[in-house]
Amino acid sequence: MFAFEEWHSALEMKLYLHRFIHHIGGLPDFSALKFTRYNQYESLVLPLCKWLLEQGVNFRYDVEVTDVDFDLKAGCKQATAIHWLEDGVAGGIGLGADDLVFITIGSLTENSDKGDHHTPSRLDEGPAPAWDLWRRIAAKDAAFGRPDVFGGNIPATKWESATITTLDARIPAYIRKIAKRDPFSGKVVTGGVVTAKDSNWLLSWTVNRQPHFKHQPSDQIVVWLYSLFVDKPGDYVNKPMQDCTGEEITQEWLYHLGVPIDEIPGLAATAAKTVPVMMPYVTSFFMPRQAGDRPNVVPKGAVNFAFIGQFAESAERDCIFTTEYSVRTAMEAAYTLLNVERGVPEVFNSTYDIRKLLAAIGRLRDGKEVRIPGSTLLRELMLKNIDAMEPGKTAQ
Repeated sequence: MFAFEEWHSALEMKLYLHRFIHHIGGLPDFSALKFTRYNQYESLVLPLCKWLLEQGVNFRYDVEVTDVDFDLKAGCKQATAIHWLEDGVAGGIGLGADDLVFITIGSLTENSDKGDHHTPSRLDEGPAPAWDLWRRIAAKDAAFGRPDVFGGNIPATKWESATITTLDARIPAYIRKIAKRDPFSGKVVTGGVVTAKDSNWLLSWTVNRQPHFKHQPSDQIVVWLYSLFVDKPGDYVNKPMQDCTGEEITQEWLYHLGVPIDEIPGLAATAAKTVPVMMPYVTSFFMPRQAGDRPNVVPKGAVNFAFIGQFAESAERDCIFTTEYSVRTAMEAAYTLLNVERGVPEVFNSTYDIRKLLAAIGRLRDGKEVRIPGSTLLRELMLKNIDAMEPGKTAQ
């Protein structure tokens, strides 16, 4: 829930609480969180791509899909053609009923722009191919969703992040003071995000297990930083984050780390290199929504196409902003279109488990257990019934 802004959907907050109520006990020490050994690209994406290539999958890069044609009839929807641009040349392919099309709609990272240590990143409000593709598709049938609910308000969906690479041991010494861990130990450093709650930018930062990249020099630390309020002037740098160079973002971060004021300019200039990234749509899936704004993974009547990803409505009770949600939509799409007799794994129903709810209540009471009144015998009988009881079911 770290990416929520004040205007985002209360529904998502509710869904997260229902989905992860059993993990409340792991929040104080972040034991509920799982981290890859290295960054997610090297740990997840590259091995998956390698495996898919070995299976004969053909990846085509730098191809912009511009539209998908459909034959829409009562009770039957069929994708009939895909259109694209490749090296500026229009192309396409016709589709039959036996060709399967899996369409990822929307994009959090669309039009992201990188700056550098001496150059601010740029807010790109120009054409957005991923969103424009969904808009063209959605215009053809009401069942294909409403993309502008999510991607039509850049001021409400943008924020900026930055990757800070420390170049020597000077800045990591301040990280150690806050995290109480050695950043060079090879173990988890901050565990989760550290938020400077009095920051005008509402700045947060985190340091995962180092090295974060396989070929990262052993004397460097990679820090990820982001801010939710990129339009407000900083507390040290009297500028909005979106107008700052990487060096200026580093200065603001060092200020909130507690670095002495007179040391900040020198450390920011010589002890780190920072790459800012502006992302116009990064919180788009948290925008307030209602039924129908996201299309079903397999719309009613669809015979050869499906929508996958964070902006498709899964039939499973799950919440967005997880890798798991994307995987579930893909499984649901493949199993449905291919008539595979296999169910998508169910979400753990902790929100309907009295034992988990009682444990969560205890955590919310600062670890104080819920005491059941009455005699010891009565408590034991009640707990025995609760052990196999879910709301809506009567204990035997």
